[in-house]
Amino acid sequence: MEDKNKDLLYTLLGGALLLKDKFAPQFDEILKKSQAQKEDLKKDIDETLQGAQQQKETMENELRMQIKKIVDELGLATKEDIEELKAFIKEQKH
Repeated sequence: MEDKNKDLLYTLLGGALLLKDKFAPQFDEILKKSQAQKEDLKKDIDETLQGAQQQKETMENELRMQIKKIVDELGLATKEDIEELKAFIKEQKH
């Protein structure tokens, strides 16, 4: 019985080694492809994030310009206007 178990074990190990030898190149190819896909995916994500950041900056600039335009149209006092007024009042007091 013990000899049969040893024979079975050796047969299984031999079969596993044959399978490994036969399919090792395919496993290597699959591994290389998955690594390349991972790198492509990382590149795509980086490009997407960079594009999103640029779009965010563009939108923020556009929003600032629109707010400035509205403030100008309404004739609202700016910080500069208020500072000038403070300086003028200070001069008048002295």
